[in-house]
Amino acid sequence: MAKDNKELFRQTLLFECAWEVCNKVGGIYTVIRSKVPAIVNKWNKDNYVLLGPYFDEKAASDFEPIEDLTDSIGFAVHKMRENGFDVRYGRWLITGKPRVVLFNPFSVFNRLGDIKYKLWADHYIQVHDEQLMDEVLAFGYSATEFFRTLINNTDLQNTSIIAHFHEWMAGMPIMDIRRENLPIKTVFTTHATMLGRYLAMNDHNFYNNLPFYNWENEAKHFNIFPTVQLERAAAHGSHVFTTVSDITAQECIHLLGREPDFILPNGLNIERFEALHEFQNMHFQYKAKINEFVRGHFFQSYSFDLDKTMYFVSSGRFEYQNKGFDLTLEALARLNYKMKRENIDATVIFFLITPQPYHSINAEVLRSRNLMEEIQRNTQEIERDLGKKLYEYITSNHGTFNIPDLKSMMSETLEMNLRRNVKAWQHNNLPYVVTHNLVNDGADPVLNFLRMSNLVNGAEDKVKVVYHPEFINSASPLFHMDYTQFIRGCHLGVFPSYYEPWGYTPLECMASGIPSITSDLAGFGSYIKAKSDEFENPEKMGIYVVNRNNVNYNDSAEQLANIMLRFVKLNRRERISLRNSVEENSVHFDWRNLTKHYFDAYEAVLER
Repeated sequence: MAKDNKELFRQTLLFECAWEVCNKVGGIYTVIRSKVPAIVNKWNKDNYVLLGPYFDEKAASDFEPIEDLTDSIGFAVHKMRENGFDVRYGRWLITGKPRVVLFNPFSVFNRLGDIKYKLWADHYIQVHDEQLMDEVLAFGYSATEFFRTLINNTDLQNTSIIAHFHEWMAGMPIMDIRRENLPIKTVFTTHATMLGRYLAMNDHNFYNNLPFYNWENEAKHFNIFPTVQLERAAAHGSHVFTTVSDITAQECIHLLGREPDFILPNGLNIERFEALHEFQNMHFQYKAKINEFVRGHFFQSYSFDLDKTMYFVSSGRFEYQNKGFDLTLEALARLNYKMKRENIDATVIFFLITPQPYHSINAEVLRSRNLMEEIQRNTQEIERDLGKKLYEYITSNHGTFNIPDLKSMMSETLEMNLRRNVKAWQHNNLPYVVTHNLVNDGADPVLNFLRMSNLVNGAEDKVKVVYHPEFINSASPLFHMDYTQFIRGCHLGVFPSYYEPWGYTPLECMASGIPSITSDLAGFGSYIKAKSDEFENPEKMGIYVVNRNNVNYNDSAEQLANIMLRFVKLNRRERISLRNSVEENSVHFDWRNLTKHYFDAYEAVLER
């Protein structure tokens, strides 16, 4: 942000409008929420407001109402309420506590017929009845009415207005703002084109074919034509059009028909520690919790040295090809072979955390975990009992000091309880690959690959797999910690995506001080490669980039397997040093540095 424009920005009302404001659905929620403190820190806090949908169950814990409606925003809310809109005005209870205006889409469902008619009459977009689309249209209609009401009922002569819309679900107001020539400068950000996501899932040669798609035919083929029309209208109607990576910019050119004016890379709030040992201690603390799961899950069948065990993790929505799960599993099968061939004295446990439909947690997995905890309680009880008896024995035998036979001092009842629990816990079956009972186990591509490659947690396997088909949180009975804590306890994140407009998962690893693997087809990975002057040797920073752009599947799988093999061969001191480097370089991706791209876009839109 230029120094000359600081005062201008202070006189500018900035609205950020997104479907995921106070409404956690996916990655954009993380983008918006994590960016707020950095925006508030540089912007006039009183001139920054977020707009989003109101869903009672989602907003209940995040939203605090503001009763005073005397300011310009509050007055516009008041006028809308008078006209039958259910509008909530308050603060989002996150760092920075920004003001938010939330619109209940259901409060205007009785106007959907008129909304759809005007959409067709004014913009030639015809939509059909579908729940999400109806909610999006009602939300867009309410947000548009808010801007009209604000401009018509408040004195904003000396105030500029910027409205920044994220994704097609929030972009509908742009069309009427431009059509009615409202005095609002608009910015639109697409985080991933709707059509691009569908095409990438269905075309293994997506990037090579990208220049040759007919967007209209493809959108109709996937039955998303109205959605793509809304997205294209927002992209073409905005004064400034942006996206999150160079990779997605290519999609925008070919599928949306407009080249982005700015690239706005995503960041996180990076928590730095004054002493390096602090985040290392956190790694050991959470690794110990994962160790407990591993003991319960694997050691009932066979055991291995946990001091020589590394935890790899991949996560995200279930898109088998787009998220690179297929490539990861292929590389893990190769890694298993390579480690056996080289007789490497180490074990890799790979956790795949991705939501899939399931009936329940596998009863045997849960039973094993519970028995493990019961055995732990047994040993702690024996420890207390023996400690008391040993203390009494020593202090009661004056002049002699002989360590007694501790087994003879053990309570028979406690010993029998321990024996029973150990016998109930141990068995000769292979440890389960999947922790839950999937709805369609036989058709699951992850399980089918593991069966085909015989990567089924055999005792002789160097690589073992735990497939957890739901996101981890603190209420999880298997892990008893949230996702960020789990990531801190792992050694390496593996995210070699085929289609990933940005990719928060490797960035989340970096924020946790954990090395990660990305790909040059992920926005994050392409950003790292594009900034070669700044990131001369990413591997020394703990960022490994797999080549997937114009590289065949076999070569990418081999490269990924070799990256993981090199990591496995690192000794403990080298892994600690690498984590130090990750933590040290994470500052590059702090929002306090990356919001400069947003301010550049805002500066540009004020000049247009």
